[in-house]
Amino acid sequence: MSLIDHALNRSRTVILVLILLLLAGSVGYNAIPKEADPDVQIPVLYVTMHHDGVSPEDAERLLLRPMEQELRSIEGVKEMSSQSYQDGASVTLEFYSDVDIDEALADVRERVDIAKSELPEDTDDPEVHEVNLSLFPVLVVTLSGDVPERALLRMARDLKDAIEGLPAVLEAKLVGDREELVEFIIDPMKIEAYRLNGIDIVSLVRNSNALVAAGAIDTGTGRFNIKVPGLFESINDILDMPLIVDGDSVIRFRDIGDVRRTFKDAKSFARLNGEPAIAIEVSKRVGENIIEVIDAIKAVTAEAQEAFPPNLTISYSQDKSSDIRTMLTDLQNSVILAILLVMVVVIWALGWRSGLLVGLAIPGSFLTAILILWALGMTVNIVVLFSLILAVGMLVDGAIVVTEYADRKMIDGLHRSKAYPLAAKRMALPIIASTATTLAAFLPLAFWPDIVGEFMKFLPITVLFTLTASLAMALVFVPTVGAWFGKPGSDSNESLEAIAADHGDDIHKVKGGTGLYVSILSGSLRFYWLVIPAAFIILISVWVAFGKLGKGVEFFPAVEPEVAVVQVRARGNLSYYEQDDLLKEVEDRILALDARHEGEHWFDTVYARSGDGAGGNEASEDVIGTVQLEYADWQMRPPASEIEKRILADTADLAGIHVEVRAEEAGPPQGKDIQIQLRSYYPELLDETATMLVNGLQEMGGMYNFEDGKSPPGIDWEYTVDRAQALKFGADINQIGNVVKLVTNGINFTTYRPDDSTEEIDIVGRYPAKYRSLDELENLQIVTDKGLVPMSNFITRTPKPKTGTLTRVDSRRALTVKADVQEGVLVDTKLGEVKAWMQTLDIDPRISVEFKGQDEEQQKSADFLINAFTVALFIMFIILVTQFNSISSSLLIMIAIIMSTAGVFLGLMITGQAFSIVMNGIGVVALAGIVVNNNIVLIDTFDRLKHTASSIEAAILQTGAQRLRPVMLTTVTTILGLVPMVMQINIDFTSREVTVGAPSTQWWVQLSTSIAFGLAFATALTLIFTPCALMMRHKIANRLRKTSVGNRLKSLVSSRFGRNRTKPSGPTA
Repeated sequence: MSLIDHALNRSRTVILVLILLLLAGSVGYNAIPKEADPDVQIPVLYVTMHHDGVSPEDAERLLLRPMEQELRSIEGVKEMSSQSYQDGASVTLEFYSDVDIDEALADVRERVDIAKSELPEDTDDPEVHEVNLSLFPVLVVTLSGDVPERALLRMARDLKDAIEGLPAVLEAKLVGDREELVEFIIDPMKIEAYRLNGIDIVSLVRNSNALVAAGAIDTGTGRFNIKVPGLFESINDILDMPLIVDGDSVIRFRDIGDVRRTFKDAKSFARLNGEPAIAIEVSKRVGENIIEVIDAIKAVTAEAQEAFPPNLTISYSQDKSSDIRTMLTDLQNSVILAILLVMVVVIWALGWRSGLLVGLAIPGSFLTAILILWALGMTVNIVVLFSLILAVGMLVDGAIVVTEYADRKMIDGLHRSKAYPLAAKRMALPIIASTATTLAAFLPLAFWPDIVGEFMKFLPITVLFTLTASLAMALVFVPTVGAWFGKPGSDSNESLEAIAADHGDDIHKVKGGTGLYVSILSGSLRFYWLVIPAAFIILISVWVAFGKLGKGVEFFPAVEPEVAVVQVRARGNLSYYEQDDLLKEVEDRILALDARHEGEHWFDTVYARSGDGAGGNEASEDVIGTVQLEYADWQMRPPASEIEKRILADTADLAGIHVEVRAEEAGPPQGKDIQIQLRSYYPELLDETATMLVNGLQEMGGMYNFEDGKSPPGIDWEYTVDRAQALKFGADINQIGNVVKLVTNGINFTTYRPDDSTEEIDIVGRYPAKYRSLDELENLQIVTDKGLVPMSNFITRTPKPKTGTLTRVDSRRALTVKADVQEGVLVDTKLGEVKAWMQTLDIDPRISVEFKGQDEEQQKSADFLINAFTVALFIMFIILVTQFNSISSSLLIMIAIIMSTAGVFLGLMITGQAFSIVMNGIGVVALAGIVVNNNIVLIDTFDRLKHTASSIEAAILQTGAQRLRPVMLTTVTTILGLVPMVMQINIDFTSREVTVGAPSTQWWVQLSTSIAFGLAFATALTLIFTPCALMMRHKIANRLRKTSVGNRLKSLVSSRFGRNRTKPSGPTA
């Protein structure tokens, strides 16, 4: 007994299992974590080293080289890049995607510990960080208002601690705050009068601020703990510390200066909508439900806000949960719309009961797939939801074929309890084969490497689960339920006549659509020798036309962004305050833009950051600040590209700065469109080559936002010490350095931890602000054994070109020349031009040139998809040969796949879209699996009918007539399932609104278009081309059979493949 028989004998069990799956799936859908983009593990780790005041050249020599030396031997590293800059250095390690990042992290930490001993002793401990998309903030809570800085900071820290207390929160990071500091303002006159020097003060302070663990004493008559209080606990402890004692007179700290608790010098500024602000960037743990996490954060914040003063404003920005809610709602609506469209067609064709039976497969397959995803610990995201839409049309195919066959048998007079089991058994093999070929198409996509693959792998996985579930629905659940509730769709004479197509002689009596098709097919079969070459001519001409007239190739589809960053670039030795003033001008223009348009709201938040690290790691070195724009709802504002043009136009008159607008990228981040990396062991060669490339790119045209990767020009002051002269006056480098530090950042004496602070606070000595200038450095005097000595006696000051950030890739100095491609020009086309132009250049052979960014990723993805397509085709071919036991039948079906690509290119030309490597690439691979299904069912029926029909032509016509309804139904349902995406239509069923062009649909337009058009084209071919090809195969076989060559070939084939062909029972045509 087969599984289907067992299921029908235990129909109550089967129905209870179905109910259980539906209920458990519903619970799973509500409980499964939801997020916008998939949680991708980026195989990148970076090590940061901080050393106060170190120059980029010294950082390269003393920090980078020892660290690189240790890290170089780690396994699985794809590329090691490093940067040295003022005050520190960092090393970034990119691993191959198959490396276990946790093991790599442990390896890196181990190597960093070894390298630590070789770093200068004043260098802070190196830190190892991992890059993870889930570490990016899901919400930014901003505190702003007219409140003193210390009060604002205290409230921000309290709120940060409360948020970090939530179990689902990974970390909450303060941005825009300043570290606390105890500043000891030293009077230079008094220092000189008392003959004190920096080194003496440092050692005195350090020796007086020490933890003395004195232990305990046991006298035999008792045991007593001994305490020697040695740590500073308050500012007064510092002020009362003695410096010089002469007899009874004591010079204390308070006599030579003033101590105050303050903040470190401002290096960066943050503002929200023009108000000074402190932001808390919150990131969640992996696998947590983002909507619940953000609701919890908002609840904690609301509770804390009750204790805050009324003039403190709390606002939220970059709220990912609202994006996800919108996206989930949009895509859920698309799923509902797709189901409705599919159901309308099925019910129209098969009647109410059969239609509902087919409809049962949709929630059954969906909820089972979500249940499996939930059980495997995966999340629902934009890719999973689209996969469900993609699957809507496909998963009903099996159920349609079974129900349609049972429907015909019931019209023929068979009872439903016999008709459905018969249909399930008769159609089991073709349905299993067609599902297996679809799965074979998607299977290789699950092994996509790199970040793009991590991002897209949810698509094949979801489709695999959904289609496997739909197979169970079609062969077990639908027949079981049908055997109880089934009813034929129609009892009219026309239907009975159509069924009479089983009897070949009555074929021409069929009326309606089927009759029209039979007459067209009959005509095509007569001219099969014309139809087949014509199909190939159409195919080749579409390919050629797309090559000449198509929009070309792109990597990822362009999607309307929700967020954009305005980067402000300026050059010169600007102070942090000057940088902020320049940024404020741009920020004010942007805020004015929003205020000027009555009834239109462009931005939800405008978040400005200037100064240190404002641009982020990937930004050019001359970025002095950024304005992060969170766009309002896309229906309330003009498109982002228009807003970008307005911002650039409105800031064009600002002198001395260059403004760049960077929209949020769809899919994996790639950076600028064109990136040319230059590497060499000879750093002096790089600047010249970079200048040559930038000048050439500017002359070429079609690009903007150029970066040459070189350090921006500026001045560094170099104080050279004449060591012999210094020694003559009893001074050394250490003493001189300490005196210079009093004028710059100050000398770090020691640290202390007051009761009201959770962290240690540095105690720093420095001169008053009026003495902190370049001129004062000239007039400094140093206390030595020889008395007071002017430093100008042994120091010469010379201006030197400023050294910016030094970048190294795989231990070689590197520069990256970057540019963006203008709107309307395809990146791929422009890249081709740039590469061709670079072939003509005479670049020094000691420089290696490599294209990075989008070009690199696009190449990898294209290579992978070609391989995936090849593997998928091969697996399909194996499945088909297994099913039909015939190479020629299998090849016939495979030709349909090649033909379907013409439909894809035709669709792209009609809709005016470019061929997206990722989206259309997946579309072609997925289409291969869908297209073969109709052909499998068609050839399977033909193989059965050719033994009973009067002639081959009659068998082909009968096959066409019988299979027209299920072929058209499966095709129309798949296409209709994708219509909401192709047309970018979204119907909100709760508020009864229709929107067109929502950002959530733009993602998938190309993929949907390629499948819909490709399938439509391939179906027309299936219904005309495949029957003609069957006819042609028969004619050629007949010819060969009549020749001696044919007989020899026949004996060879039968000996090789062991297949004895049975002759048709009827006379041949």
